[in-house]
Amino acid sequence: MHIVIDSLYKTFGATTALENISLQFEGGEFVTVLGSSGCGKTTLLHLLAGLTTPSKGSILIDGEQKDTPGADRVVVFQQAGLYPWLNVSDNIEFGLSLQGVDKAQRRRASSDILHTIGLDGFASHKPYELSGGMQQRVAIARALVMKPKVLLMDEPFGALDAQTRSSMQTFLVSLWEQLRCTIVFITHDIDEAIVLGTRLVVLSARPGRVALDTPIELKRPRTAESAFDAHFLDLKKRAMAILSH
Repeated sequence: MHIVIDSLYKTFGATTALENISLQFEGGEFVTVLGSSGCGKTTLLHLLAGLTTPSKGSILIDGEQKDTPGADRVVVFQQAGLYPWLNVSDNIEFGLSLQGVDKAQRRRASSDILHTIGLDGFASHKPYELSGGMQQRVAIARALVMKPKVLLMDEPFGALDAQTRSSMQTFLVSLWEQLRCTIVFITHDIDEAIVLGTRLVVLSARPGRVALDTPIELKRPRTAESAFDAHFLDLKKRAMAILSH
């Protein structure tokens, strides 16, 4: 899987949100996109998802232009967005049912993904019976059961408390290591971006431009001690310098 973002611009009326964005992502990368509020990082995610179209430029996935939504790209938002009247299994299977997948196959798929995310035994629970972290696990499972080429994540842990957020970061990395799907993860948290990613992209203030695009060369597992690593500190210093302007 190969993503090419070429000379991408996005304007809303007189406001330019993104300007001349050019990036290339390889299959299996965990790309964290960092930027201050209003820099256009969520707009970039929406463009990748096909939820909005570029004003100029193109997005190619495996050589095919993408400007509309598709099953090859699935988005996980900050709020889990689960349907409260459906149980966990039915929430996970919702997208598959829209695709016409038969009930037995859907149930096998949801059972397998529940095992993968460590929520065996919660299939019949309603969302309100789950913690915030568990709800977000189900939202991730609902995305992954579609077997997308790219998982697009828009600050999915932003509404969680610090302890739950840390545990969800560990969970997501473990899941990515198992499945090796491509992840594009939007965040405004510098430490989160460095802890999670294999690659760091930092956008400038609006209009968003690529101010930094660099690999994150930290060994895994990344622990609290990783924050004292020279490479971690260098990346953090470079990112802070960009975000402070």
